[in-house]
Amino acid sequence: MNLRRPANLLLTSCFGCLAAQSALAASNSYRYDTVHSQIVFNIDHDGFSRPLGRLHIAQGSLRFDPDDWSKSGTELDIDMRDLDMGDARWNEAACKTSLLDCKTYPTAHFASTSVERKDDTHGVLHGTLTLHGVSQLIDIPFRVNRIGKTIFGLHTVAGFSATAMLDRTAFGISGFPNAVGHGVAVWLELEGIRDSSSDDNKEHP
Repeated sequence: MNLRRPANLLLTSCFGCLAAQSALAASNSYRYDTVHSQIVFNIDHDGFSRPLGRLHIAQGSLRFDPDDWSKSGTELDIDMRDLDMGDARWNEAACKTSLLDCKTYPTAHFASTSVERKDDTHGVLHGTLTLHGVSQLIDIPFRVNRIGKTIFGLHTVAGFSATAMLDRTAFGISGFPNAVGHGVAVWLELEGIRDSSSDDNKEHP
């Protein structure tokens, strides 16, 4: 009787399960496409208007399990020095020490703590935003737009839209209280490229 064969079969089965779990984890892991991911915000200017500004994700990754959203999450850095208000002098003014102090705090960081599913396409991302050296818990409602291959089939992409409301004073950004509003509305349009070593998921121009 060959006692080694059952043992070999058991080991093969265990390694097969581990490989399958590893592949599943990889299939749910994405890195942000920093070209197609954008952050837009607006803030009150002395009651006259709510000008728009734009920020970019410097780097980050996300996990999204469509079958179990509780296993999902994200972490990313936002480049504050790349702030774009549509005018070079305005960008410089917003980055001064009286406001964002971009030299001292060149990046903002967000790390999720949990994901709450509302329905098939909507949820709430709970996490910590560190901005201007201050960390605050925030909630970000989001929508799952689409997960699938690009039109050319080059890689798999997960797309999301999200919104948030922030109080700048909660992060110690208190300059010009009579001219610049406290509430900041934020819109996020996010795309993640699936993290895979397979050829069909490598990024292409």
